[in-house]
Amino acid sequence: MRKTRRTRSTRSTRSTSRTRRTRRTLFIALTATGALVSVAACGSGSGSSASSGDSRTYAFWDPYPQFDASSDWGKRVAECGTRAGVTIKRTAYDTTDLGNKALLAAQQGNAPDVMLVDNPVVSTLVEAGILNKTSDLGLDTASIQKNIIGAGTLDGAAYGIPVGANTLALYYNKKILAAAQVDPASVKDWASLTAALKKVKAAGKKGITFSAINTEEGSFQFLPWFWGAGGDLTQLDSAEGTAALTLWKDWVDAGYAPKDVLNNTQTTSWQEFATGDYAFSENGTWQLGNADKAGFGYGIINIPGQNGGSAPVPTGGEFVTVPVQKDTARYDVSKKIVTCLTSPTSLLATDTTLMYVAPTAAVQAQQVAKNAELKPWVAAVAAARGRTSGGLGTKYPGISQPLWTAVQSALSGGKSPQAALDTAQSAAGKG
Repeated sequence: MRKTRRTRSTRSTRSTSRTRRTRRTLFIALTATGALVSVAACGSGSGSSASSGDSRTYAFWDPYPQFDASSDWGKRVAECGTRAGVTIKRTAYDTTDLGNKALLAAQQGNAPDVMLVDNPVVSTLVEAGILNKTSDLGLDTASIQKNIIGAGTLDGAAYGIPVGANTLALYYNKKILAAAQVDPASVKDWASLTAALKKVKAAGKKGITFSAINTEEGSFQFLPWFWGAGGDLTQLDSAEGTAALTLWKDWVDAGYAPKDVLNNTQTTSWQEFATGDYAFSENGTWQLGNADKAGFGYGIINIPGQNGGSAPVPTGGEFVTVPVQKDTARYDVSKKIVTCLTSPTSLLATDTTLMYVAPTAAVQAQQVAKNAELKPWVAAVAAARGRTSGGLGTKYPGISQPLWTAVQSALSGGKSPQAALDTAQSAAGKG
C-alpha cells in the first residue's frame, strides 16, 4: 500500500507515471463533479504558505465561495486557526476549479495545508498521490457512518473526514396536494407517485420539478431513481436503468414535469418549486432554510423505490483533507484544524453552519433534538450511498458523464431510453 508521508522528490520518482495516467481522469472527474451549493468563485491568494516561508500562516481551500470572511463559515474557519495558534489564509473556489487547482498546486509543491473537496473527487486525488491517509495523521474516523466515510475510502484506507453530508428527498406543497386530494403518505412507490402527479395536473397545478442538466447535478438527481429500480452503475443499459429513465421521460411527455428540467440546476429547480405552483420538488438538505422562507406549507418524504420503500440516494457533501506537503512538520497543526472542524464536540457547530447532516449518529441525534425537520434527512442519509463507493473510485466520472448524457438524450427525444443507455454503457466501457 502506497505511503503518503514522503518527501516530494521521493514521491515524484514513484508516482509520476501514475500522476500522468490519472491526470486525464482527474480533469474529467472535476469537470463532471458539479457544486451542490457553490456559486461564483471568490477569495484571494492560492497555494500553501509553506512555500512562501510564512510558517504561522496555513492555507485553507474550500468550495464555498458563497461564504465570505464575515459569514458564519468564514468565522468558524478563522476560529479553528486561532485555536491551533496560527492564522488561516482561506481561499474559496468553485468545486470544479478547486480540484483543478489542487492538482496543479500539488505538482508545483505548494498544495494548501487543508482542503475541503466534494466527496467524489477524493478517490481521484488519492490516485494522483495528493492526499494523506487519515490514519497516518492520527485522525479518528471510527464513529463516522460507513456509508458516508466510504466515499473517501480507497483500498480500505480513509483519506479525509466528511465535514457532513447532504442528500436528496422530495419536498411537497401541502396546499396543492390537499386541493388535488392527494395524501402524501399514500406515495409509497413509483405508481402511487405518478398517480399523485396525474391528480395534481387534473387539478390545474404543476407536478414535479427536478434537475436533469448535463452536469454531475443531473446524474446526482437521477441516481435515486436508477438505484431505486435496482440499477447498477457498472451496467447502465440494464432493464432497471431503462425503467428509471423511462419514468422520467414519461413524466416530461405527460406534462407532469416541465421540459426545462433539461436545463435546470438544483438551484433553478428549487426556484420553480418556490413559486408555489409545483406539488413536488426533488432537492436537498441545503434548501431547508429556503423552504422556511417560501411562504407556503411544505413537507418532506423520502424518494420512493420503484416497488416501494425508500430509494437509495447519493451522499453529497465534502471531505476535509490534508494534502501531502514537503514540510511534514506542518501536519501537526493541520491535524488540529481538521479536528476543530470535525471532532465529536465540534461537528454540531460545523454542520449547523453549513446546514448539513452530521456524519455520526450521536451528533445527528443532537441535530434532530434541535430541529425536528431534519429527521427525514437523517433517515435518508443513513440509507444513502457514496457515488464512488462499491469499488468504483476513479471510474465514477467516466460513468456519470455518459449517464447524464443519456438522460439528456432521452428527455429531449433524441433517443429512446434504451438506446440512450446503450450508448452510455458503450461510452462508459471505453473509459
